[in-house]
Amino acid sequence: MATELSGIAAVGLIPKESPALLKKGGKPITLGMPKEISTEEKRVVLSPEAVRILSQNGITVLVETLAGERAKFSDQQFSDAGAKIAYSSKEVFAADVVVKVNAPTEEEIIDMSPGACLISALQLEKQDSSYIQALNSKKITALAFEYLEDKVGGMPVVRAMSEIAGSTVMLIASEYLSSVNEGKGLILGGITGVSPTQVVIIGAGTVAEYAARTALGLGANIQVFDNHLYKLRRIKQLLGQQIATATIDNASLSQALAEADVVIGALRAEKGRNKIVVTEEMVAKMIPGSIVIDVGIDQGGCFETSRMTTHQNPVYRVHEVIHYCVPNVASRVARTASYSLSNIFTPILLHMNDLGGAEEMIFTYKWFLKGVYTYRGSLTNAFLAKKFGLSHKELQLLLAARY
Repeated sequence: MATELSGIAAVGLIPKESPALLKKGGKPITLGMPKEISTEEKRVVLSPEAVRILSQNGITVLVETLAGERAKFSDQQFSDAGAKIAYSSKEVFAADVVVKVNAPTEEEIIDMSPGACLISALQLEKQDSSYIQALNSKKITALAFEYLEDKVGGMPVVRAMSEIAGSTVMLIASEYLSSVNEGKGLILGGITGVSPTQVVIIGAGTVAEYAARTALGLGANIQVFDNHLYKLRRIKQLLGQQIATATIDNASLSQALAEADVVIGALRAEKGRNKIVVTEEMVAKMIPGSIVIDVGIDQGGCFETSRMTTHQNPVYRVHEVIHYCVPNVASRVARTASYSLSNIFTPILLHMNDLGGAEEMIFTYKWFLKGVYTYRGSLTNAFLAKKFGLSHKELQLLLAARY
């Protein structure tokens, strides 16, 4: 009988238990948060409160000195929360996991430990193939803010920064409409007996939703343009009131722009560059002193007259129309944005620590996997491979090859 059973087992007819995937969770991870070298970037990924939670859970947090200065977080606050203040960026970049807002430079990548994990924005328009090759040469596992999804398929970082940008752009518009900044001398909104400000929003996504909420709260008249009817229906439903909506066509858009005091460009391209929907001819017909804010300037913008500006020199004029085209609007309110990023990444980093590192996190959670674009020396994002003319490997196959 025993001989028969051994023969059956040899041909695989008796089911065997598959080996369980053991939770590693051994050595706690070391986390590094370097100072952003760009003067345009004021946000940090972790607030002192987030550092305290991570430290209490056994994670060693290294924070480069003055990393939070522009977001009004002091070294003392981080130190009191349990972080080790590092006076060398090389020490911070040597951590198991590096978190930062801007993508690292190639010089910073050199300082990273082989096989480490990077969590940052990708900022696709600023990168080329050498950036990907630098990551792969150090076998870095890199995750992009722009691609990271949550458990329900949403994009938490993109959503959070869009909410902040949407609310902030109306405050910027109010500032530049005032006489102090040589604007039209209007209040953004309306008062009794005076016609309300006319606001045109191009796009009907998250930025548009929060811009519309702020404008309506101030008493402005708004009109929203988008080529997707389902987005127009959704924004009306989310705002809970009737607003003027229209699809984008040259005649109706040109007429709305000619009467507008504020125009918000809130279109986002799913891939590549934004489509130009506002020509220079349309801008020339706008009221002198009105303001254009192109939130999608990091993707090229949707105005023909748009060109990227900085927080130091944020505006310029074309045909007497003020143009505000700063790409990272959320950095203007760096402390709020930093708290928002902390809320997203603190639970993710805690999960990562519990599982024993980034690789186990990728293997365990499919929603986390979506953010990965390089893995242990291989480019895993097909779109990036096509854009930069590089070869790529499917991440699922690379993970399957582990066992």
